[in-house]
Amino acid sequence: MASIWTQETTLPRFPALEGDLHTQTLIIGGGIAGLLCAWFLHREGADYALIEADRVCGGVTGNTTAKITSQHGLLYHRLLRERGLAGASLYLRANQEALKRYRDLCRELGCDFQERDAYVYSTRDRKKLQQETAALRRLGFPAELVDRTPLPFPVAGAVKFPRQGQFHPLEFLGALAKGLHIYEDTKAVELAPGRVRTGQGIITAEKIIVATHFPILNKHGGFFLKLYQSRSYVLALENVPELDGMFVDEDERGLSFRNAGGLLLLGGGGHRTGKKGGGWRELETFAQTHWPQAREVARWAAQDCMTLDGVPYIGAYSRGTRGLYAVTGFNKWGMTSSMVGAMVLTDLVLGRGSPYAALFDPSRSVLHPQLAVNALESTLGLLTPTVPRCPHLGCALRYNAAEHSWDCPCHGSRFGEDGRLLDGPATADKGKFLGR
Repeated sequence: MASIWTQETTLPRFPALEGDLHTQTLIIGGGIAGLLCAWFLHREGADYALIEADRVCGGVTGNTTAKITSQHGLLYHRLLRERGLAGASLYLRANQEALKRYRDLCRELGCDFQERDAYVYSTRDRKKLQQETAALRRLGFPAELVDRTPLPFPVAGAVKFPRQGQFHPLEFLGALAKGLHIYEDTKAVELAPGRVRTGQGIITAEKIIVATHFPILNKHGGFFLKLYQSRSYVLALENVPELDGMFVDEDERGLSFRNAGGLLLLGGGGHRTGKKGGGWRELETFAQTHWPQAREVARWAAQDCMTLDGVPYIGAYSRGTRGLYAVTGFNKWGMTSSMVGAMVLTDLVLGRGSPYAALFDPSRSVLHPQLAVNALESTLGLLTPTVPRCPHLGCALRYNAAEHSWDCPCHGSRFGEDGRLLDGPATADKGKFLGR
């Protein structure tokens, strides 16, 4: 169940760290967010190092659909209501800047950046689309409400974002990583102020960036309540008509589409990790109905961290952890959000102000309905009298028959049938599981 990106790309290898190290800035996590932070610091001539417990891009980064867009569902109408004109404008500006940086970096690194229009469609609710289009006009963005799409089913309309992009993420990151100060097979096993213990020694650092998808330090920041994780599924199909653009349903249970190298990437079937959902079966049924001639080339699943308000957490880990930073909660839009995270954190760790820091501050208000949902799921998971249990905070795990894994509905950790850790925030294997 490897993505087409991982099948096609051989990434550079980096040595493990042996012994102790001192650096000005330490980055924990070798996914796209961590690598972009490292690249920006490297370009600035800063003293930094990045450690990765396994291989760079060996986690969720390799399972993206790699859409580079400022269009994050129907978000801007809500941002205008909750954050005002200034906040919504900053969010759009940050992501448009991220899009430009990808375009420029791909040109610099010799990677393929393909310009595409992006669309959020609805199959039944045109009013939502009209509200979003009106909000974007207030922000001065040239969005357009269109009536028709090349999708093989009728829609109520779609909001079009012109001149967005898509690319091969691992080709890009393989070129980006060359020459960076990276240590693979170097796991952070304990964090303390200005200090990280690995299996091989002690790293001291003035600043530490936790870029581990889901933050691994529980006693600060409250991320175990402010985040939940979601699974989504992808089929790569051949013998399918080319679609002109990138498409996603405004309904979180809907489908997404983009082309890549002669293939169609059909996404959907999503659900909260540890819960039931449509999975690949839903995608198979759709493909058989609309493209009976299609042939599956690859399938994979992705895991995303979801925030309380739909805006990523980027900045100080908490108000009480000086010199410690987090970048997480990309809400299924990891490409531009990772770039924004690197932009903001580079400014913060180098002592510069960032115009976006307050917008993405992880310590902003938690007074959102999703907080109650997350708290309820955690309580139910803790009270469920079954085994096995997650080593993260003790919630009962549930068996995922589609992926042959044990998943935590509280915070999204996942384990193979042999107990091997697949996804955090847990940081250790669980041992062999017996029964289902």
